Order: sequence, then C-alpha cells, then structure tokens
Amino acid sequence: MPTFTALLTLTTIFPLPTDIICTFVRNLLTKMTENRSYLQKYAMHFGTYMGIYWILKFILFPLGFHIPFLSLLFVILTLAVPFIGYHYVKMYRDKICGGSIQFSHAVLFTIFMYMFASLLVAVAHYAYFQFIDHGFIINSYIQLWDELMTKAPALMENQEIIKETIDTARSLTSINITMQLLSWDVFWGSLLAIPTGLMVMKKARPENNTPAQS
Repeated sequence: MPTFTALLTLTTIFPLPTDIICTFVRNLLTKMTENRSYLQKYAMHFGTYMGIYWILKFILFPLGFHIPFLSLLFVILTLAVPFIGYHYVKMYRDKICGGSIQFSHAVLFTIFMYMFASLLVAVAHYAYFQFIDHGFIINSYIQLWDELMTKAPALMENQEIIKETIDTARSLTSINITMQLLSWDVFWGSLLAIPTGLMVMKKARPENNTPAQS
C-alpha cells in the first residue's frame, strides 16, 4: 500500500493545521445565509452515508496485508469517492433544491458533507489505532521494505530516509495519527468540492426559484 505510506509520510512532515481549515469552513458558512438551515441538515445526512462507506473501506486496509485482493479493492473504493460525492451532491440538488443550485452553495454543501464524513471515520481511525493496531501497520511496512531491499539492493541508498520516516511514525500517538488523517480528509474534501460544484451547479428556471424541502 504505497499510497498510505506516502500519506503517512506527508502528514508526518507537513501536518495540516486543522484549526485553519475549520475557520475557513466556518467563515464560508457565515457568508452564505441563504438555505443554511437545511444545507447543514442534509450535509450531515449524506456525510453520514459517506462516513460509513469510508469506515467499511478502511476495514479492508489492514486486511489487505494478508489478502492482496482486498488491498486492490481498497484502492478502487478510494478512487470511487469523488464519484459517490458527486452523486450525493447531485441528488441534493435535484431532490432538495428543486433541480437548481449555485456554485457557492454546491461547494459549501460538498465541504460540509466531506467534513461530517471525516469526523465519523476519525472515530473509527482512533478506535483502530488505539485498541486494535498495536503497531501492526508499521511492522507490516517494515517487513515489506525488508523484502524489497532483499530483492532490489539498489534501494539500500534510501534506507536512512525510510528509517527516519518509520521512527517518526512510531512516535505518533493514536490521537496524533487520527488528527493528521482527519486534517487530510477535510483538505482533500475541500479540494474535491470545487470540481464537484462546477459539475453540479445549475441555474434555476423561473418555476424553480423556491427550494423544495422534504
């Protein structure tokens, strides 16, 4: 799972300031007062579905060290996240907003949906790393790295970098790992909100000026 290794390395070296992200989202929400009441309600609704999907997907990650197919399935399900997010926002536009939505509205809804999903999966991340993992993922990567160095001695020149990364990862507590993963989930969700908003935005027809609430 090189993607997770890269993510763990990035979150260790370049930790994202969670407070800045939350402040940005809060300020964006303050500026957008129109439709705010049910926006948060349905963002939480669809964010819960997305969060459950992420939790089920995350279960496959440690199992992938024993069953390679599950590792591949984990990657495929991860790549499917933007498409699922687009489907949820489109459903929100058509069923809740009467078939039309502004770009800023769609972006804000998407950010909040991913934020709620991130908070939900963060609970699963903490529970796993605190009570279940016991160093399993790090030890598995050490074993994989040792096997790679045996098969490809040229990788020995990167041994010090890998050792420093592993030592840094070992020093992280469960809450540290959880907060870093949470920050990255919110960060990537915020980035995905822009193309999602561009694809979903749709001008209102004269008869669709009033959102349809359910």
